[in-house]
Amino acid sequence: MESVSARSKVASWVEAMRLRTLPVSVAGVLAGTGCAVAVRSPRWGAAALCLVFAILAQIASNFANEYFDYKDGLDRPGRVGPRRGVTEGDITPQAMKLAVGLTLGLACCVGLGLVVYGGWWLIGAGAVIAFGALAYSAGPYPLSRHALGEVAVILFFGVIPVSLTYYVQTDHFSADAWLTGVAIGLMGANILIVNNYRDVDDDAAVGKTTLAVRLGRRPTAALYLANGIVALALMWEQWARLPHAAMTVPGAYLALHLFLWSRLMRRQGRSLNPLLGMTAMLMAAYALGFLLFA
Repeated sequence: MESVSARSKVASWVEAMRLRTLPVSVAGVLAGTGCAVAVRSPRWGAAALCLVFAILAQIASNFANEYFDYKDGLDRPGRVGPRRGVTEGDITPQAMKLAVGLTLGLACCVGLGLVVYGGWWLIGAGAVIAFGALAYSAGPYPLSRHALGEVAVILFFGVIPVSLTYYVQTDHFSADAWLTGVAIGLMGANILIVNNYRDVDDDAAVGKTTLAVRLGRRPTAALYLANGIVALALMWEQWARLPHAAMTVPGAYLALHLFLWSRLMRRQGRSLNPLLGMTAMLMAAYALGFLLFA
């Protein structure tokens, strides 16, 4: 009985990490490294540190989202989305609050290693990222509750990780890296769009104003479709400079993106949960393809 309880606790913490969304962090680092490889300037040690930092920062943000949504009464037992451990009583609020601090602190420790590659100013950049991880769900104006979640994702999971991953490997910024960051950010925003599209009724009921609540389901689904297409357009010139075989990657992404959009339009509630992970994996596969062909 004790071992079953222990396994249940571990499962609750794993669920709280939201593993199916973590490819969004991986994708930003892969894409930024792909930009560095394209100019023949990769630093694999720096890329590895960026990857660990990005994953830890996202887990901290996920923990914070669960804690603050519970604290403010925005998660309800029996919600249509994945089980929330704190709301369901599987994890104590105090334990989750401690986990936020420990995970964010560990991320910052890893981030200090990047100072060797990019200079002391990166401490300030890390502080901004740590602030963003909390500001998504906490503070006087939580971004996720004021229809700004997608904007936060574009910035903190696209523009910032891609451009900084590129910078610590090349010692400069570039227009290609910025465009890639926006593209990856748009793809990452689609993960949140699936999440909020699924939860639109629950969120509206508790007064959580997401973009899906504000726009409604059909315009939100249209935004999902547009984000993927615009993301491809932003990187089209970069793909055109690569070998012809590389074009199979954006082509495959577009086909699968249209397929997932069609499923989004036909599903509701818990049946949307697999699409969240599929959207994340498609984004990571696209970024990996870019890195391999760069």
